[in-house]
Amino acid sequence: MTDEEWAVVRPLLPVPGWLRGRGGQPEAYCHRQILDAIRYLVDNGIKWRAMPADFPPWDRVYAFFRRWRENALVQEFHDRLRAQVREKLGRDAEPTAGVIDSQSVKADAVVGADSRGFDGGKLVNGRKRHVVVDTLGLLLGVMVTAADVGDRAAAQVLLARVAAAHHRLELVWADSGYTGSLVEHCLATFALVLAIVKRSDDMRGFVVLPKRWIVERCFAHLMRSRRLVRDVERRTSSAEAMVYWSMAMIMTRRLARPPRGQA
Repeated sequence: MTDEEWAVVRPLLPVPGWLRGRGGQPEAYCHRQILDAIRYLVDNGIKWRAMPADFPPWDRVYAFFRRWRENALVQEFHDRLRAQVREKLGRDAEPTAGVIDSQSVKADAVVGADSRGFDGGKLVNGRKRHVVVDTLGLLLGVMVTAADVGDRAAAQVLLARVAAAHHRLELVWADSGYTGSLVEHCLATFALVLAIVKRSDDMRGFVVLPKRWIVERCFAHLMRSRRLVRDVERRTSSAEAMVYWSMAMIMTRRLARPPRGQA
């Protein structure tokens, strides 16, 4: 991280228990070093054991990552960054509308049969990332499943999580893969309007569809992180954490960027 990025990140980090008088041993390495190591891994797609010697030992970095994953701290850190990005752009911290979609990616050999499948539509053997983003393309929620899990089944679980975390959310756009009983279920259970943006039958070739392009841009950002090009995580919770880390990196750069005309 640059000094400007660290100035953005530092006040948003969760406070360790030993600093709050809750006991425990102080950490041996600076948080900036640890975060830089995780960012390096996500951005370059290396193995944990291939961590360069310039960073803390890989097992210490992984222990930090695992602790944040198990206690949902990476999501908390990500959500604080998202709120700051929205406020910087003149939006409310909490969104009222979003977009949902899924992305199938190939899985590495380490991914077990219990969390992988074959997506017949995309012809991908691996996992599927189901995401909800706001109208700025910032992540509101992610769920990783086997690739053969249907979009509607996964959306029912994911939208329940997102609606519980974001009480102002009223409208979510989706493609035709989310039609059917899911629309009525969302309205009755979450008071959430699921608006289907359909592609016209007379359209030929690539056409930018209203609102749906926002989530596709989010997927494009994720694929710039080499760790996410192929799913190499043994656990789906680790795969979800990697998505949050990737988006956190993107938002950190946006917040550290000087306003136009002041560069």
